[in-house]
Amino acid sequence: MNKTPLTWLYVPGDRPETVTKALACGADVVIVDLEDAVAPDRKEYARAATAERLGEPQPVPVHVRVNALDSPFAAEDLRTVAALPGVSALRLPKVTSPHQVTRVAESVPPADRGATPLHALLETALGIEHAYAIARAHPSLRGIALGEADLRADLGVRDDAGLDWSRARVVVAARAAGLAPPPQSVHPDIRDLEGLATSCARGRTLGFLGRAAIHPRQLPIIEQAYLPTRQELEEAETIVKAAATDQGAQALPDGRFIDAAVVAAARRTLSLAARGG
Repeated sequence: MNKTPLTWLYVPGDRPETVTKALACGADVVIVDLEDAVAPDRKEYARAATAERLGEPQPVPVHVRVNALDSPFAAEDLRTVAALPGVSALRLPKVTSPHQVTRVAESVPPADRGATPLHALLETALGIEHAYAIARAHPSLRGIALGEADLRADLGVRDDAGLDWSRARVVVAARAAGLAPPPQSVHPDIRDLEGLATSCARGRTLGFLGRAAIHPRQLPIIEQAYLPTRQELEEAETIVKAAATDQGAQALPDGRFIDAAVVAAARRTLSLAARGG
């Protein structure tokens, strides 16, 4: 994938017609869900329908969220979907230890492109405690993220601010392990677009990059929230131009001090603005 993903759209695996629609709705990544979005009596159908739908390469990256690794469905999920031509990565729910990631990485059949990339979802207090160890568990692990609905229940958190420590912990663990900044967890109210925008702004201040969604109407809100503003672009351009003439630390005419770290952040801003361009 050439551009940094900002939108990750979940779609139920037992609704292949919805999967087809999702692939054309503009999401950077489509996540076919075999877990929470599928009732127990539909699990086998969802797996079979996903295998049929993703039997060939797709126009956008597709991840498959398998069932919880300690469930009776996970092993067959992994055997069936890991090497499909249309699957770009696997998402592992409710990960609580690095051993789980290693076990999956060493057991799934390789695809033609090599080892299947993995993403771990941390959804319990134990998963948060082991965030850094999970993030560096195996080279096949390409990202970690929160599953906030389950985490809320596990922690007994009622106020949204009660999750901020866990959010920061996951952001720090990902970056410390050399992984990309994690995307935010889903905003569950698909009608509350104003609340979604506010929540995305808060997530951005915590270091998240992009967000998972459960409806296409959420995608433009998420993308707009995470793309640099005009002011941020102008500031980044000023910094990069200044660095081109003087490689050392320096002060800009407006008094701002810049050094190598500031310049690197400015370049990331410009790169994000130009993604896919």
